[in-house]
Amino acid sequence: MSMTSEFITAINQIAAERGIDKEEIFQALEEAILVAYKKEKYGLDMPEEELANWSVELSRESGEFKLIATKEVVKKVKNAEAEIAISEAELISPNIEVGDSVQIEMPSEDFGRIAAQTAKQVILQKIRESEKEAVISEYSDKVGEIFTALMQRMQRGQVIFEVGKATAYMPQEEQISNEFYRLGDRYKVLLKDIVDSQMVVSRADSDFLLGLFKLEVPEIENGVIEVKAIAREAGSRSKVAVSSNQDGIDPIGSCVGQRGVRIANVMNELGEEKIDIIEWSEEPEKFVANSLSPAKIDDVKIEEDTATVTVPNDQLSLAIGREGQNVRLAWKLTGIKIDIVPADPDALEEEKKEEDVKEKEEVEEIEEKKDEKAKEE
Repeated sequence: MSMTSEFITAINQIAAERGIDKEEIFQALEEAILVAYKKEKYGLDMPEEELANWSVELSRESGEFKLIATKEVVKKVKNAEAEIAISEAELISPNIEVGDSVQIEMPSEDFGRIAAQTAKQVILQKIRESEKEAVISEYSDKVGEIFTALMQRMQRGQVIFEVGKATAYMPQEEQISNEFYRLGDRYKVLLKDIVDSQMVVSRADSDFLLGLFKLEVPEIENGVIEVKAIAREAGSRSKVAVSSNQDGIDPIGSCVGQRGVRIANVMNELGEEKIDIIEWSEEPEKFVANSLSPAKIDDVKIEEDTATVTVPNDQLSLAIGREGQNVRLAWKLTGIKIDIVPADPDALEEEKKEEDVKEKEEVEEIEEKKDEKAKEE
């Protein structure tokens, strides 16, 4: 089997596997090889109209390339690239007349090498294009779904995954900040978007959390339980508000699962992230109170778009959360601004004074020790 027919076989095979029209590949090859040959022979600055009468023909059977020049038959040649004298043309074809055109195969050294190099690039390009089209047709209606992805590499801060046969990108803002993505490991990802035929995936998006719950909680998938809102600080903590559309079905219990197995599966996928499941309520006061869970609340009053929440003194730091996170997430979840006030501000003042005194005494004690040490030295 000669090299050339192997080439044709290879193109046929690629076309069949990738579902690409092979005629498209052949035409692209003819165009690209002509461009490459002109470039190699005459450099980049050659005007387009020069050699416009050249073409490349690729035999679909043998895989052989020919370089063809179409020349006009004239009495006297002024431009040898584009014209041929009638006397010479008659040797090719006896009945030829002035004004006809003939096709002449040009001798072309180096042509084989240029053709081979170019062919490889063209075929790779066509494969890339067909992959992009395949992604669009296969995944365009699957945006919002969760997929298992294989970590391939990092590229300028993005994580590159393999999803099925396709490649997906996870930009920095879609990554969970405290996660480390290991080469060859599998991760669940949300297909967030398709931009310019590229799949963009996320683990930081709230919809990723929703997707994980759908996988674990059949009642969400079949509509018995509804996820009303999600407030998420990816990698750290999330609050998920749920309600039940069916009497006797406990929305929180369904999401947590027997012995906490459902929520444990979701959290295992997220690493460090803590999740509070909150019962949604039509009454804003009740919803605000629930949203501050696990803190216990005395009272909620809502005026305009602000809720004033009274909290027992011993629940104050829990309601506010570390660096204000609990109240911040509750605010995001409910869409209502939340002001937290202590139930007994006077007792709180007393406590604070006592703490200040204690702190002052401790500081003085340290200072005294330092002084004693300095004297000894």
